[in-house]
Amino acid sequence: MKKLNRTKQPWPTKAVMSQIYEKNLWGGNPSEFYSGEGSHDPILVTPYIEVISDFLKSFETPLTVCDLGCGDFNLGKKLVEFASHYHAVDIVPALMEYNQTKFQASNLTFHCLDVAVDELPACDCALVRQVLQHLSNQEVHQILEKLSRYRYVIITEHLPVGDFEPNKDKISGQGIRLKQNSGIDVLAAPFHWKVIEAKELLSLELENGKGRIVTTLYLH
Repeated sequence: MKKLNRTKQPWPTKAVMSQIYEKNLWGGNPSEFYSGEGSHDPILVTPYIEVISDFLKSFETPLTVCDLGCGDFNLGKKLVEFASHYHAVDIVPALMEYNQTKFQASNLTFHCLDVAVDELPACDCALVRQVLQHLSNQEVHQILEKLSRYRYVIITEHLPVGDFEPNKDKISGQGIRLKQNSGIDVLAAPFHWKVIEAKELLSLELENGKGRIVTTLYLH
């Protein structure tokens, strides 16, 4: 894995996310790394791959892509071919070592980094799929500052159906804001993220009132 500049101060999020994979808190085969149903359920995965691949293929010159929070790479592996170079980033060392041995391509590089505090690869487009929802507002704010450097940013978040209060704070970890009838809206307080344009690419409503998965393209 290519090494970028890292901070020396350890962050608890790294330990929390490592524990999730070690204890298989998102399910799956205990002998393998598994990022949860959201990364494997065809009902959620197939439409996402379609809209992202269509976006990437719309450029005559392929974009460089940074997949921030790539997880077990079940989605990223289907997008690599549409990028001139694909940088896959996650915070869990063992997961990234596993990915590096399992997935290989001439235009693919894995980086073990804390997205909130470490230097990130310079790319045209950043993909951030169901990552911010697990993090505290402080870390979300730090990440958004970094994402402002990318021309295209595609963020996917799990949101309540109907009206909700955005961006209630939480500690970083396995859970998300849905139980608080909240979800991440990067344009709302306290973030007020500045963008040129925002365009919803995909919205998938889950069964039994379990919210919706929304993918939005932001331009800078």
